Amino acid sequence: MDLLINIDLKKLPEPISYHDRIMLLGSCFTEHIGNALGELKYTVLQNPNGILFGPDSVCKSLFSYTQNKKYTRKDFFLLNEVWNSWHHHSRFSNIDPDECLRFINASQQAAHEFLEKTDWLIITLGSSFSYRLTQQADTASEMIGDGVANCHRAPASWFTKEMLETDDIKHMLEDCLKQLKQFNPALKFIFTVSPVRHIRDGVVENNLSKARLIESVHYIINKFESAFYFPAYELVIDVLRDYRFYDIDLVHPNYAATEFVLEKFSTNCINEESQQLMQEIKKIVIARKHKAFQPDTKAHQQFLISHFEKVRNLMAKHSFLNLDEELTYFSQT
Repeated sequence: MDLLINIDLKKLPEPISYHDRIMLLGSCFTEHIGNALGELKYTVLQNPNGILFGPDSVCKSLFSYTQNKKYTRKDFFLLNEVWNSWHHHSRFSNIDPDECLRFINASQQAAHEFLEKTDWLIITLGSSFSYRLTQQADTASEMIGDGVANCHRAPASWFTKEMLETDDIKHMLEDCLKQLKQFNPALKFIFTVSPVRHIRDGVVENNLSKARLIESVHYIINKFESAFYFPAYELVIDVLRDYRFYDIDLVHPNYAATEFVLEKFSTNCINEESQQLMQEIKKIVIARKHKAFQPDTKAHQQFLISHFEKVRNLMAKHSFLNLDEELTYFSQT
């Protein structure tokens, strides 16, 4: 008896390989995928603006990378003694506006250069809700009415909240992909919808929000031959569909759930040769995390020597791999 619903996962016609450059944008679920790929030594750049939830914020950030936009002090606002950007996550905020500016523009430059040569852009959309600045917002007047990527815990009176219409989402994604293809004609796209539920919006409202994202994404993948859909949302909501696979907040998928999704992603989106190499690298990464209670023992020294040779052999066999960190660690004999 089958205990899980079977989803017909379609493999990519030209799967991802270790030779590809991958940019990832979107919600916190994006970072689960990005962190896993980065740890396994893929060439990745994730969320140059920080975590983004809505399609409007994702598209604005991508436009800024293609244009290599440079921010100025006028783009920032002061709240609770910290300078922030409405287009960036709070991890870019700083008590020193010049340091905030330096950090953001360095990230912009890196994103522009990386996107120019990126093979795959993975976009995870989290919510259809948009927060727009009101007249009460303590910010530049020309920004009033604009959607923000992050509210930075500003007063609720600074924002109006609205759910984007499906047609609006379709149009902004379509315009965004057209500009990206002009900027980098070889670029391919994988869209996912985050399985993280935004229950603060309301359960019914969250489902409607996700439905608008799913419909819009399927419109895009039918419109662009280079765009594909990976059903991360369906794998958690419809296949696992059990609160054992959620953290204590009953909102975020836990380790077991994200590992399940990543396994399906690897099988269906990454070529077989790279999947095999991933298994070899995973063993090295796990060994790198090993903490010896008695580092001076002969057994631990032999462990280091053995893995040092494994890393050297792997790098000799695959010259594109960067395992310098592991090589340095295992050289401590």
